[in-house]
Amino acid sequence: MPATRFRPNFVNRPDSGLAIAVSGLSKNYAGSRGKPSHLALDAVDLQVPAGCIFGLLGPNGAGKSTLINILAGTVVKTSGTAIVWGTDIDDNPRQARANIGIVPQELNVDAFFTPRQTIDLMAGLYGVPKAERQTEAILDMVGLSEQADMYARRLSGGMRRRLLVGKAMVHQPPILILDEPTAGVDVALRQRLWDNIKTLNAAGVTVVLTTHYLEEAEALCDQIAIVHKGRIITAKSKADLMASAGTKQLHLTLASPPPARLPKALQQLGAVWQDGRLSISFDPAKTTTLALLAEVQKANFDVRDISTAEPDLEDVFISLTQ
Repeated sequence: MPATRFRPNFVNRPDSGLAIAVSGLSKNYAGSRGKPSHLALDAVDLQVPAGCIFGLLGPNGAGKSTLINILAGTVVKTSGTAIVWGTDIDDNPRQARANIGIVPQELNVDAFFTPRQTIDLMAGLYGVPKAERQTEAILDMVGLSEQADMYARRLSGGMRRRLLVGKAMVHQPPILILDEPTAGVDVALRQRLWDNIKTLNAAGVTVVLTTHYLEEAEALCDQIAIVHKGRIITAKSKADLMASAGTKQLHLTLASPPPARLPKALQQLGAVWQDGRLSISFDPAKTTTLALLAEVQKANFDVRDISTAEPDLEDVFISLTQ
């Protein structure tokens, strides 16, 4: 008999429509042994819409984990405010923590517990009544039903990583935060974790994902904030962020190579002959592919094939952080 599908059971969305609202959030770590203090977060403002998959993107040390730990109550902020699912972390820290499930980077599972015991124990620690626990549904969701009674020490690293996702969801929080969930895992496991994330989001869970894998953010996230040196340097929808990269590439395959010196009109457009094709970088807000193609045809070039290349998240990230 198949397990019952996991169904989150949390309260309605906050009136603001925001899962997380952060304003002026700062964290300054005091220096020790004569070393200067370290400003890990610098007056961060951030809004995470309820129901989305939100990516916190940035290099190691950018401040992503500090932000998450403040929301989770394990790090005390220096200043600012943070509201989690309508609850201020200062006014009601216990409820704010209950509104979040955290999947840490570390594989912190007890080697002598089975996945079923682990999930059931965590539900008990959160005070979930036995009648309301979804142990079997959670095990099925993370793909551990067959390994439910196997000691955790016998699980592969990927299975342990999925068990962490299950542990984070035992109290059915409206927000799931994953801190670098696929760091150091293989391609197959990464895809399985991505599927878990999409399943939870489809069920109504707001997912916040910290990562420095650009491919991961591009594949999963609806909204993305880029964190750099303790500051949010941009926070937009993925579509708007990609559009902000500006330039596109037009690649033309010609019937025969052009002369060594391109016509002046094409030089002014920035056209170059490389890798056996004519390439032009352009801003779609200022010109169009058809207009560029018309200029190429004016030069009497015989075009045999046309392709364009959009900027990816890596281009955006590099342009914003350099």
